Amino acid sequence: MNRICVYLGSNPGFDPAYAETTRRLAGELVSRGLGLVYGGSDVGLMGLLANTCLGAGGEVIGVIPERLVEKEVAHTGLTQSFVVRSMHERKQKMADLSDGFIALPGGVGTLEEFFEALTWNQLGYHAKPCGLLDVKGYYACLSDHMDRMVSEGFLVPEHRRMVLTSSDPADLLDRFATYDPPHVDKWIEKKKGL
Repeated sequence: MNRICVYLGSNPGFDPAYAETTRRLAGELVSRGLGLVYGGSDVGLMGLLANTCLGAGGEVIGVIPERLVEKEVAHTGLTQSFVVRSMHERKQKMADLSDGFIALPGGVGTLEEFFEALTWNQLGYHAKPCGLLDVKGYYACLSDHMDRMVSEGFLVPEHRRMVLTSSDPADLLDRFATYDPPHVDKWIEKKKGL
């Protein structure tokens, strides 16, 4: 593993625990020699993560769409920056550069990016670990909902287990290092009469 993609908020959130965990993740990435790939912004938790990694001597690669550069939120001091045309291109570039995906607390964009990476894993486009860094139970309802997807027959248990969840950055990265993707040959059940 060389680089981890992190999806997280462009806002800081209200609880100081979000910033504290963001700093702890940055420290873990740098101490393990893992580069950071993220959305290229200099605001909110995104900017905090990038600046903390850079301040500790880590590699930080940003991928940002032209539209967000125009809004003057692009980080200008990264190890490497990619300016892309669209969000679709951004997500593909981030995935290509990364060996795993983590979601810290964030909003709709964070969830959308994380679930796309998870879906690509489920469909076999990659076999990279996907994890939720669950700060103070932020992702507890989401985890409960994924369990309901299993109990209601919309998600197979093997794919549910693809989502590694921890409140501790070190623990989550340890689990990434030993990740063994599930191998599910058939996961769509065809039934007559539907």
